[in-house]
Amino acid sequence: MFIGHYAACFALKKVEKSASLGMLFLAVQFVDILFFPFVLLGIEKINIIENFTQSTHFELEYMPYTHSLLASILLAGLIYILYRIVSTGKKSVALIMGIAVISHWFFDLIVHTPDLPLWSNTSTKLGFGLWNNAIATYTLEAVLLIGGLWLYLSGTTARSPIGRYGMGIFVMILLLVNAVNIFGPPFGNTEISLAISALIMYFLFAGVAYWLDGERS
Repeated sequence: MFIGHYAACFALKKVEKSASLGMLFLAVQFVDILFFPFVLLGIEKINIIENFTQSTHFELEYMPYTHSLLASILLAGLIYILYRIVSTGKKSVALIMGIAVISHWFFDLIVHTPDLPLWSNTSTKLGFGLWNNAIATYTLEAVLLIGGLWLYLSGTTARSPIGRYGMGIFVMILLLVNAVNIFGPPFGNTEISLAISALIMYFLFAGVAYWLDGERS
């Protein structure tokens, strides 16, 4: 799953309004933000295979340190602890950030082929395989994202024209990017190009979300 993860950001922002939407955008992708450097370092493994599923051009071969359920729980706990240490905000913000991190695994569970380990690469691997149907994958992510946007907009108020229209335009752009991601050619033909393009998008989207959220209260 790609943009569908951001639905959790919008929903969690409505639950805890003092949480940074930009940081939530990074938190829900924290697992993947670690995964791609791990791939480049040879710690985890991805195989570039065009049309491996209807929705993806890669096979996720080895990723117990980021995408196992145990790793997701530990990473969520790490983010929670770090927020409690370095943040002067409320305890609830740290909890929301931890939930954002672990939400990644459960959203991935819906679309992945059975490649999500429970704890080690030799443990049971899960995945409901929606990636095998590109239209269903795109539709699900779109519904989740638009639903999350509705929750966010219903819990915040625009302070400027940018605040009134910006987030809706941003979500439309995310939907277009995901259409290219699912129905178009690979974003990268090598591990390096795939990692660079993914990381750029994660941080760019988080920056835009942070900016637009500042235009709402």
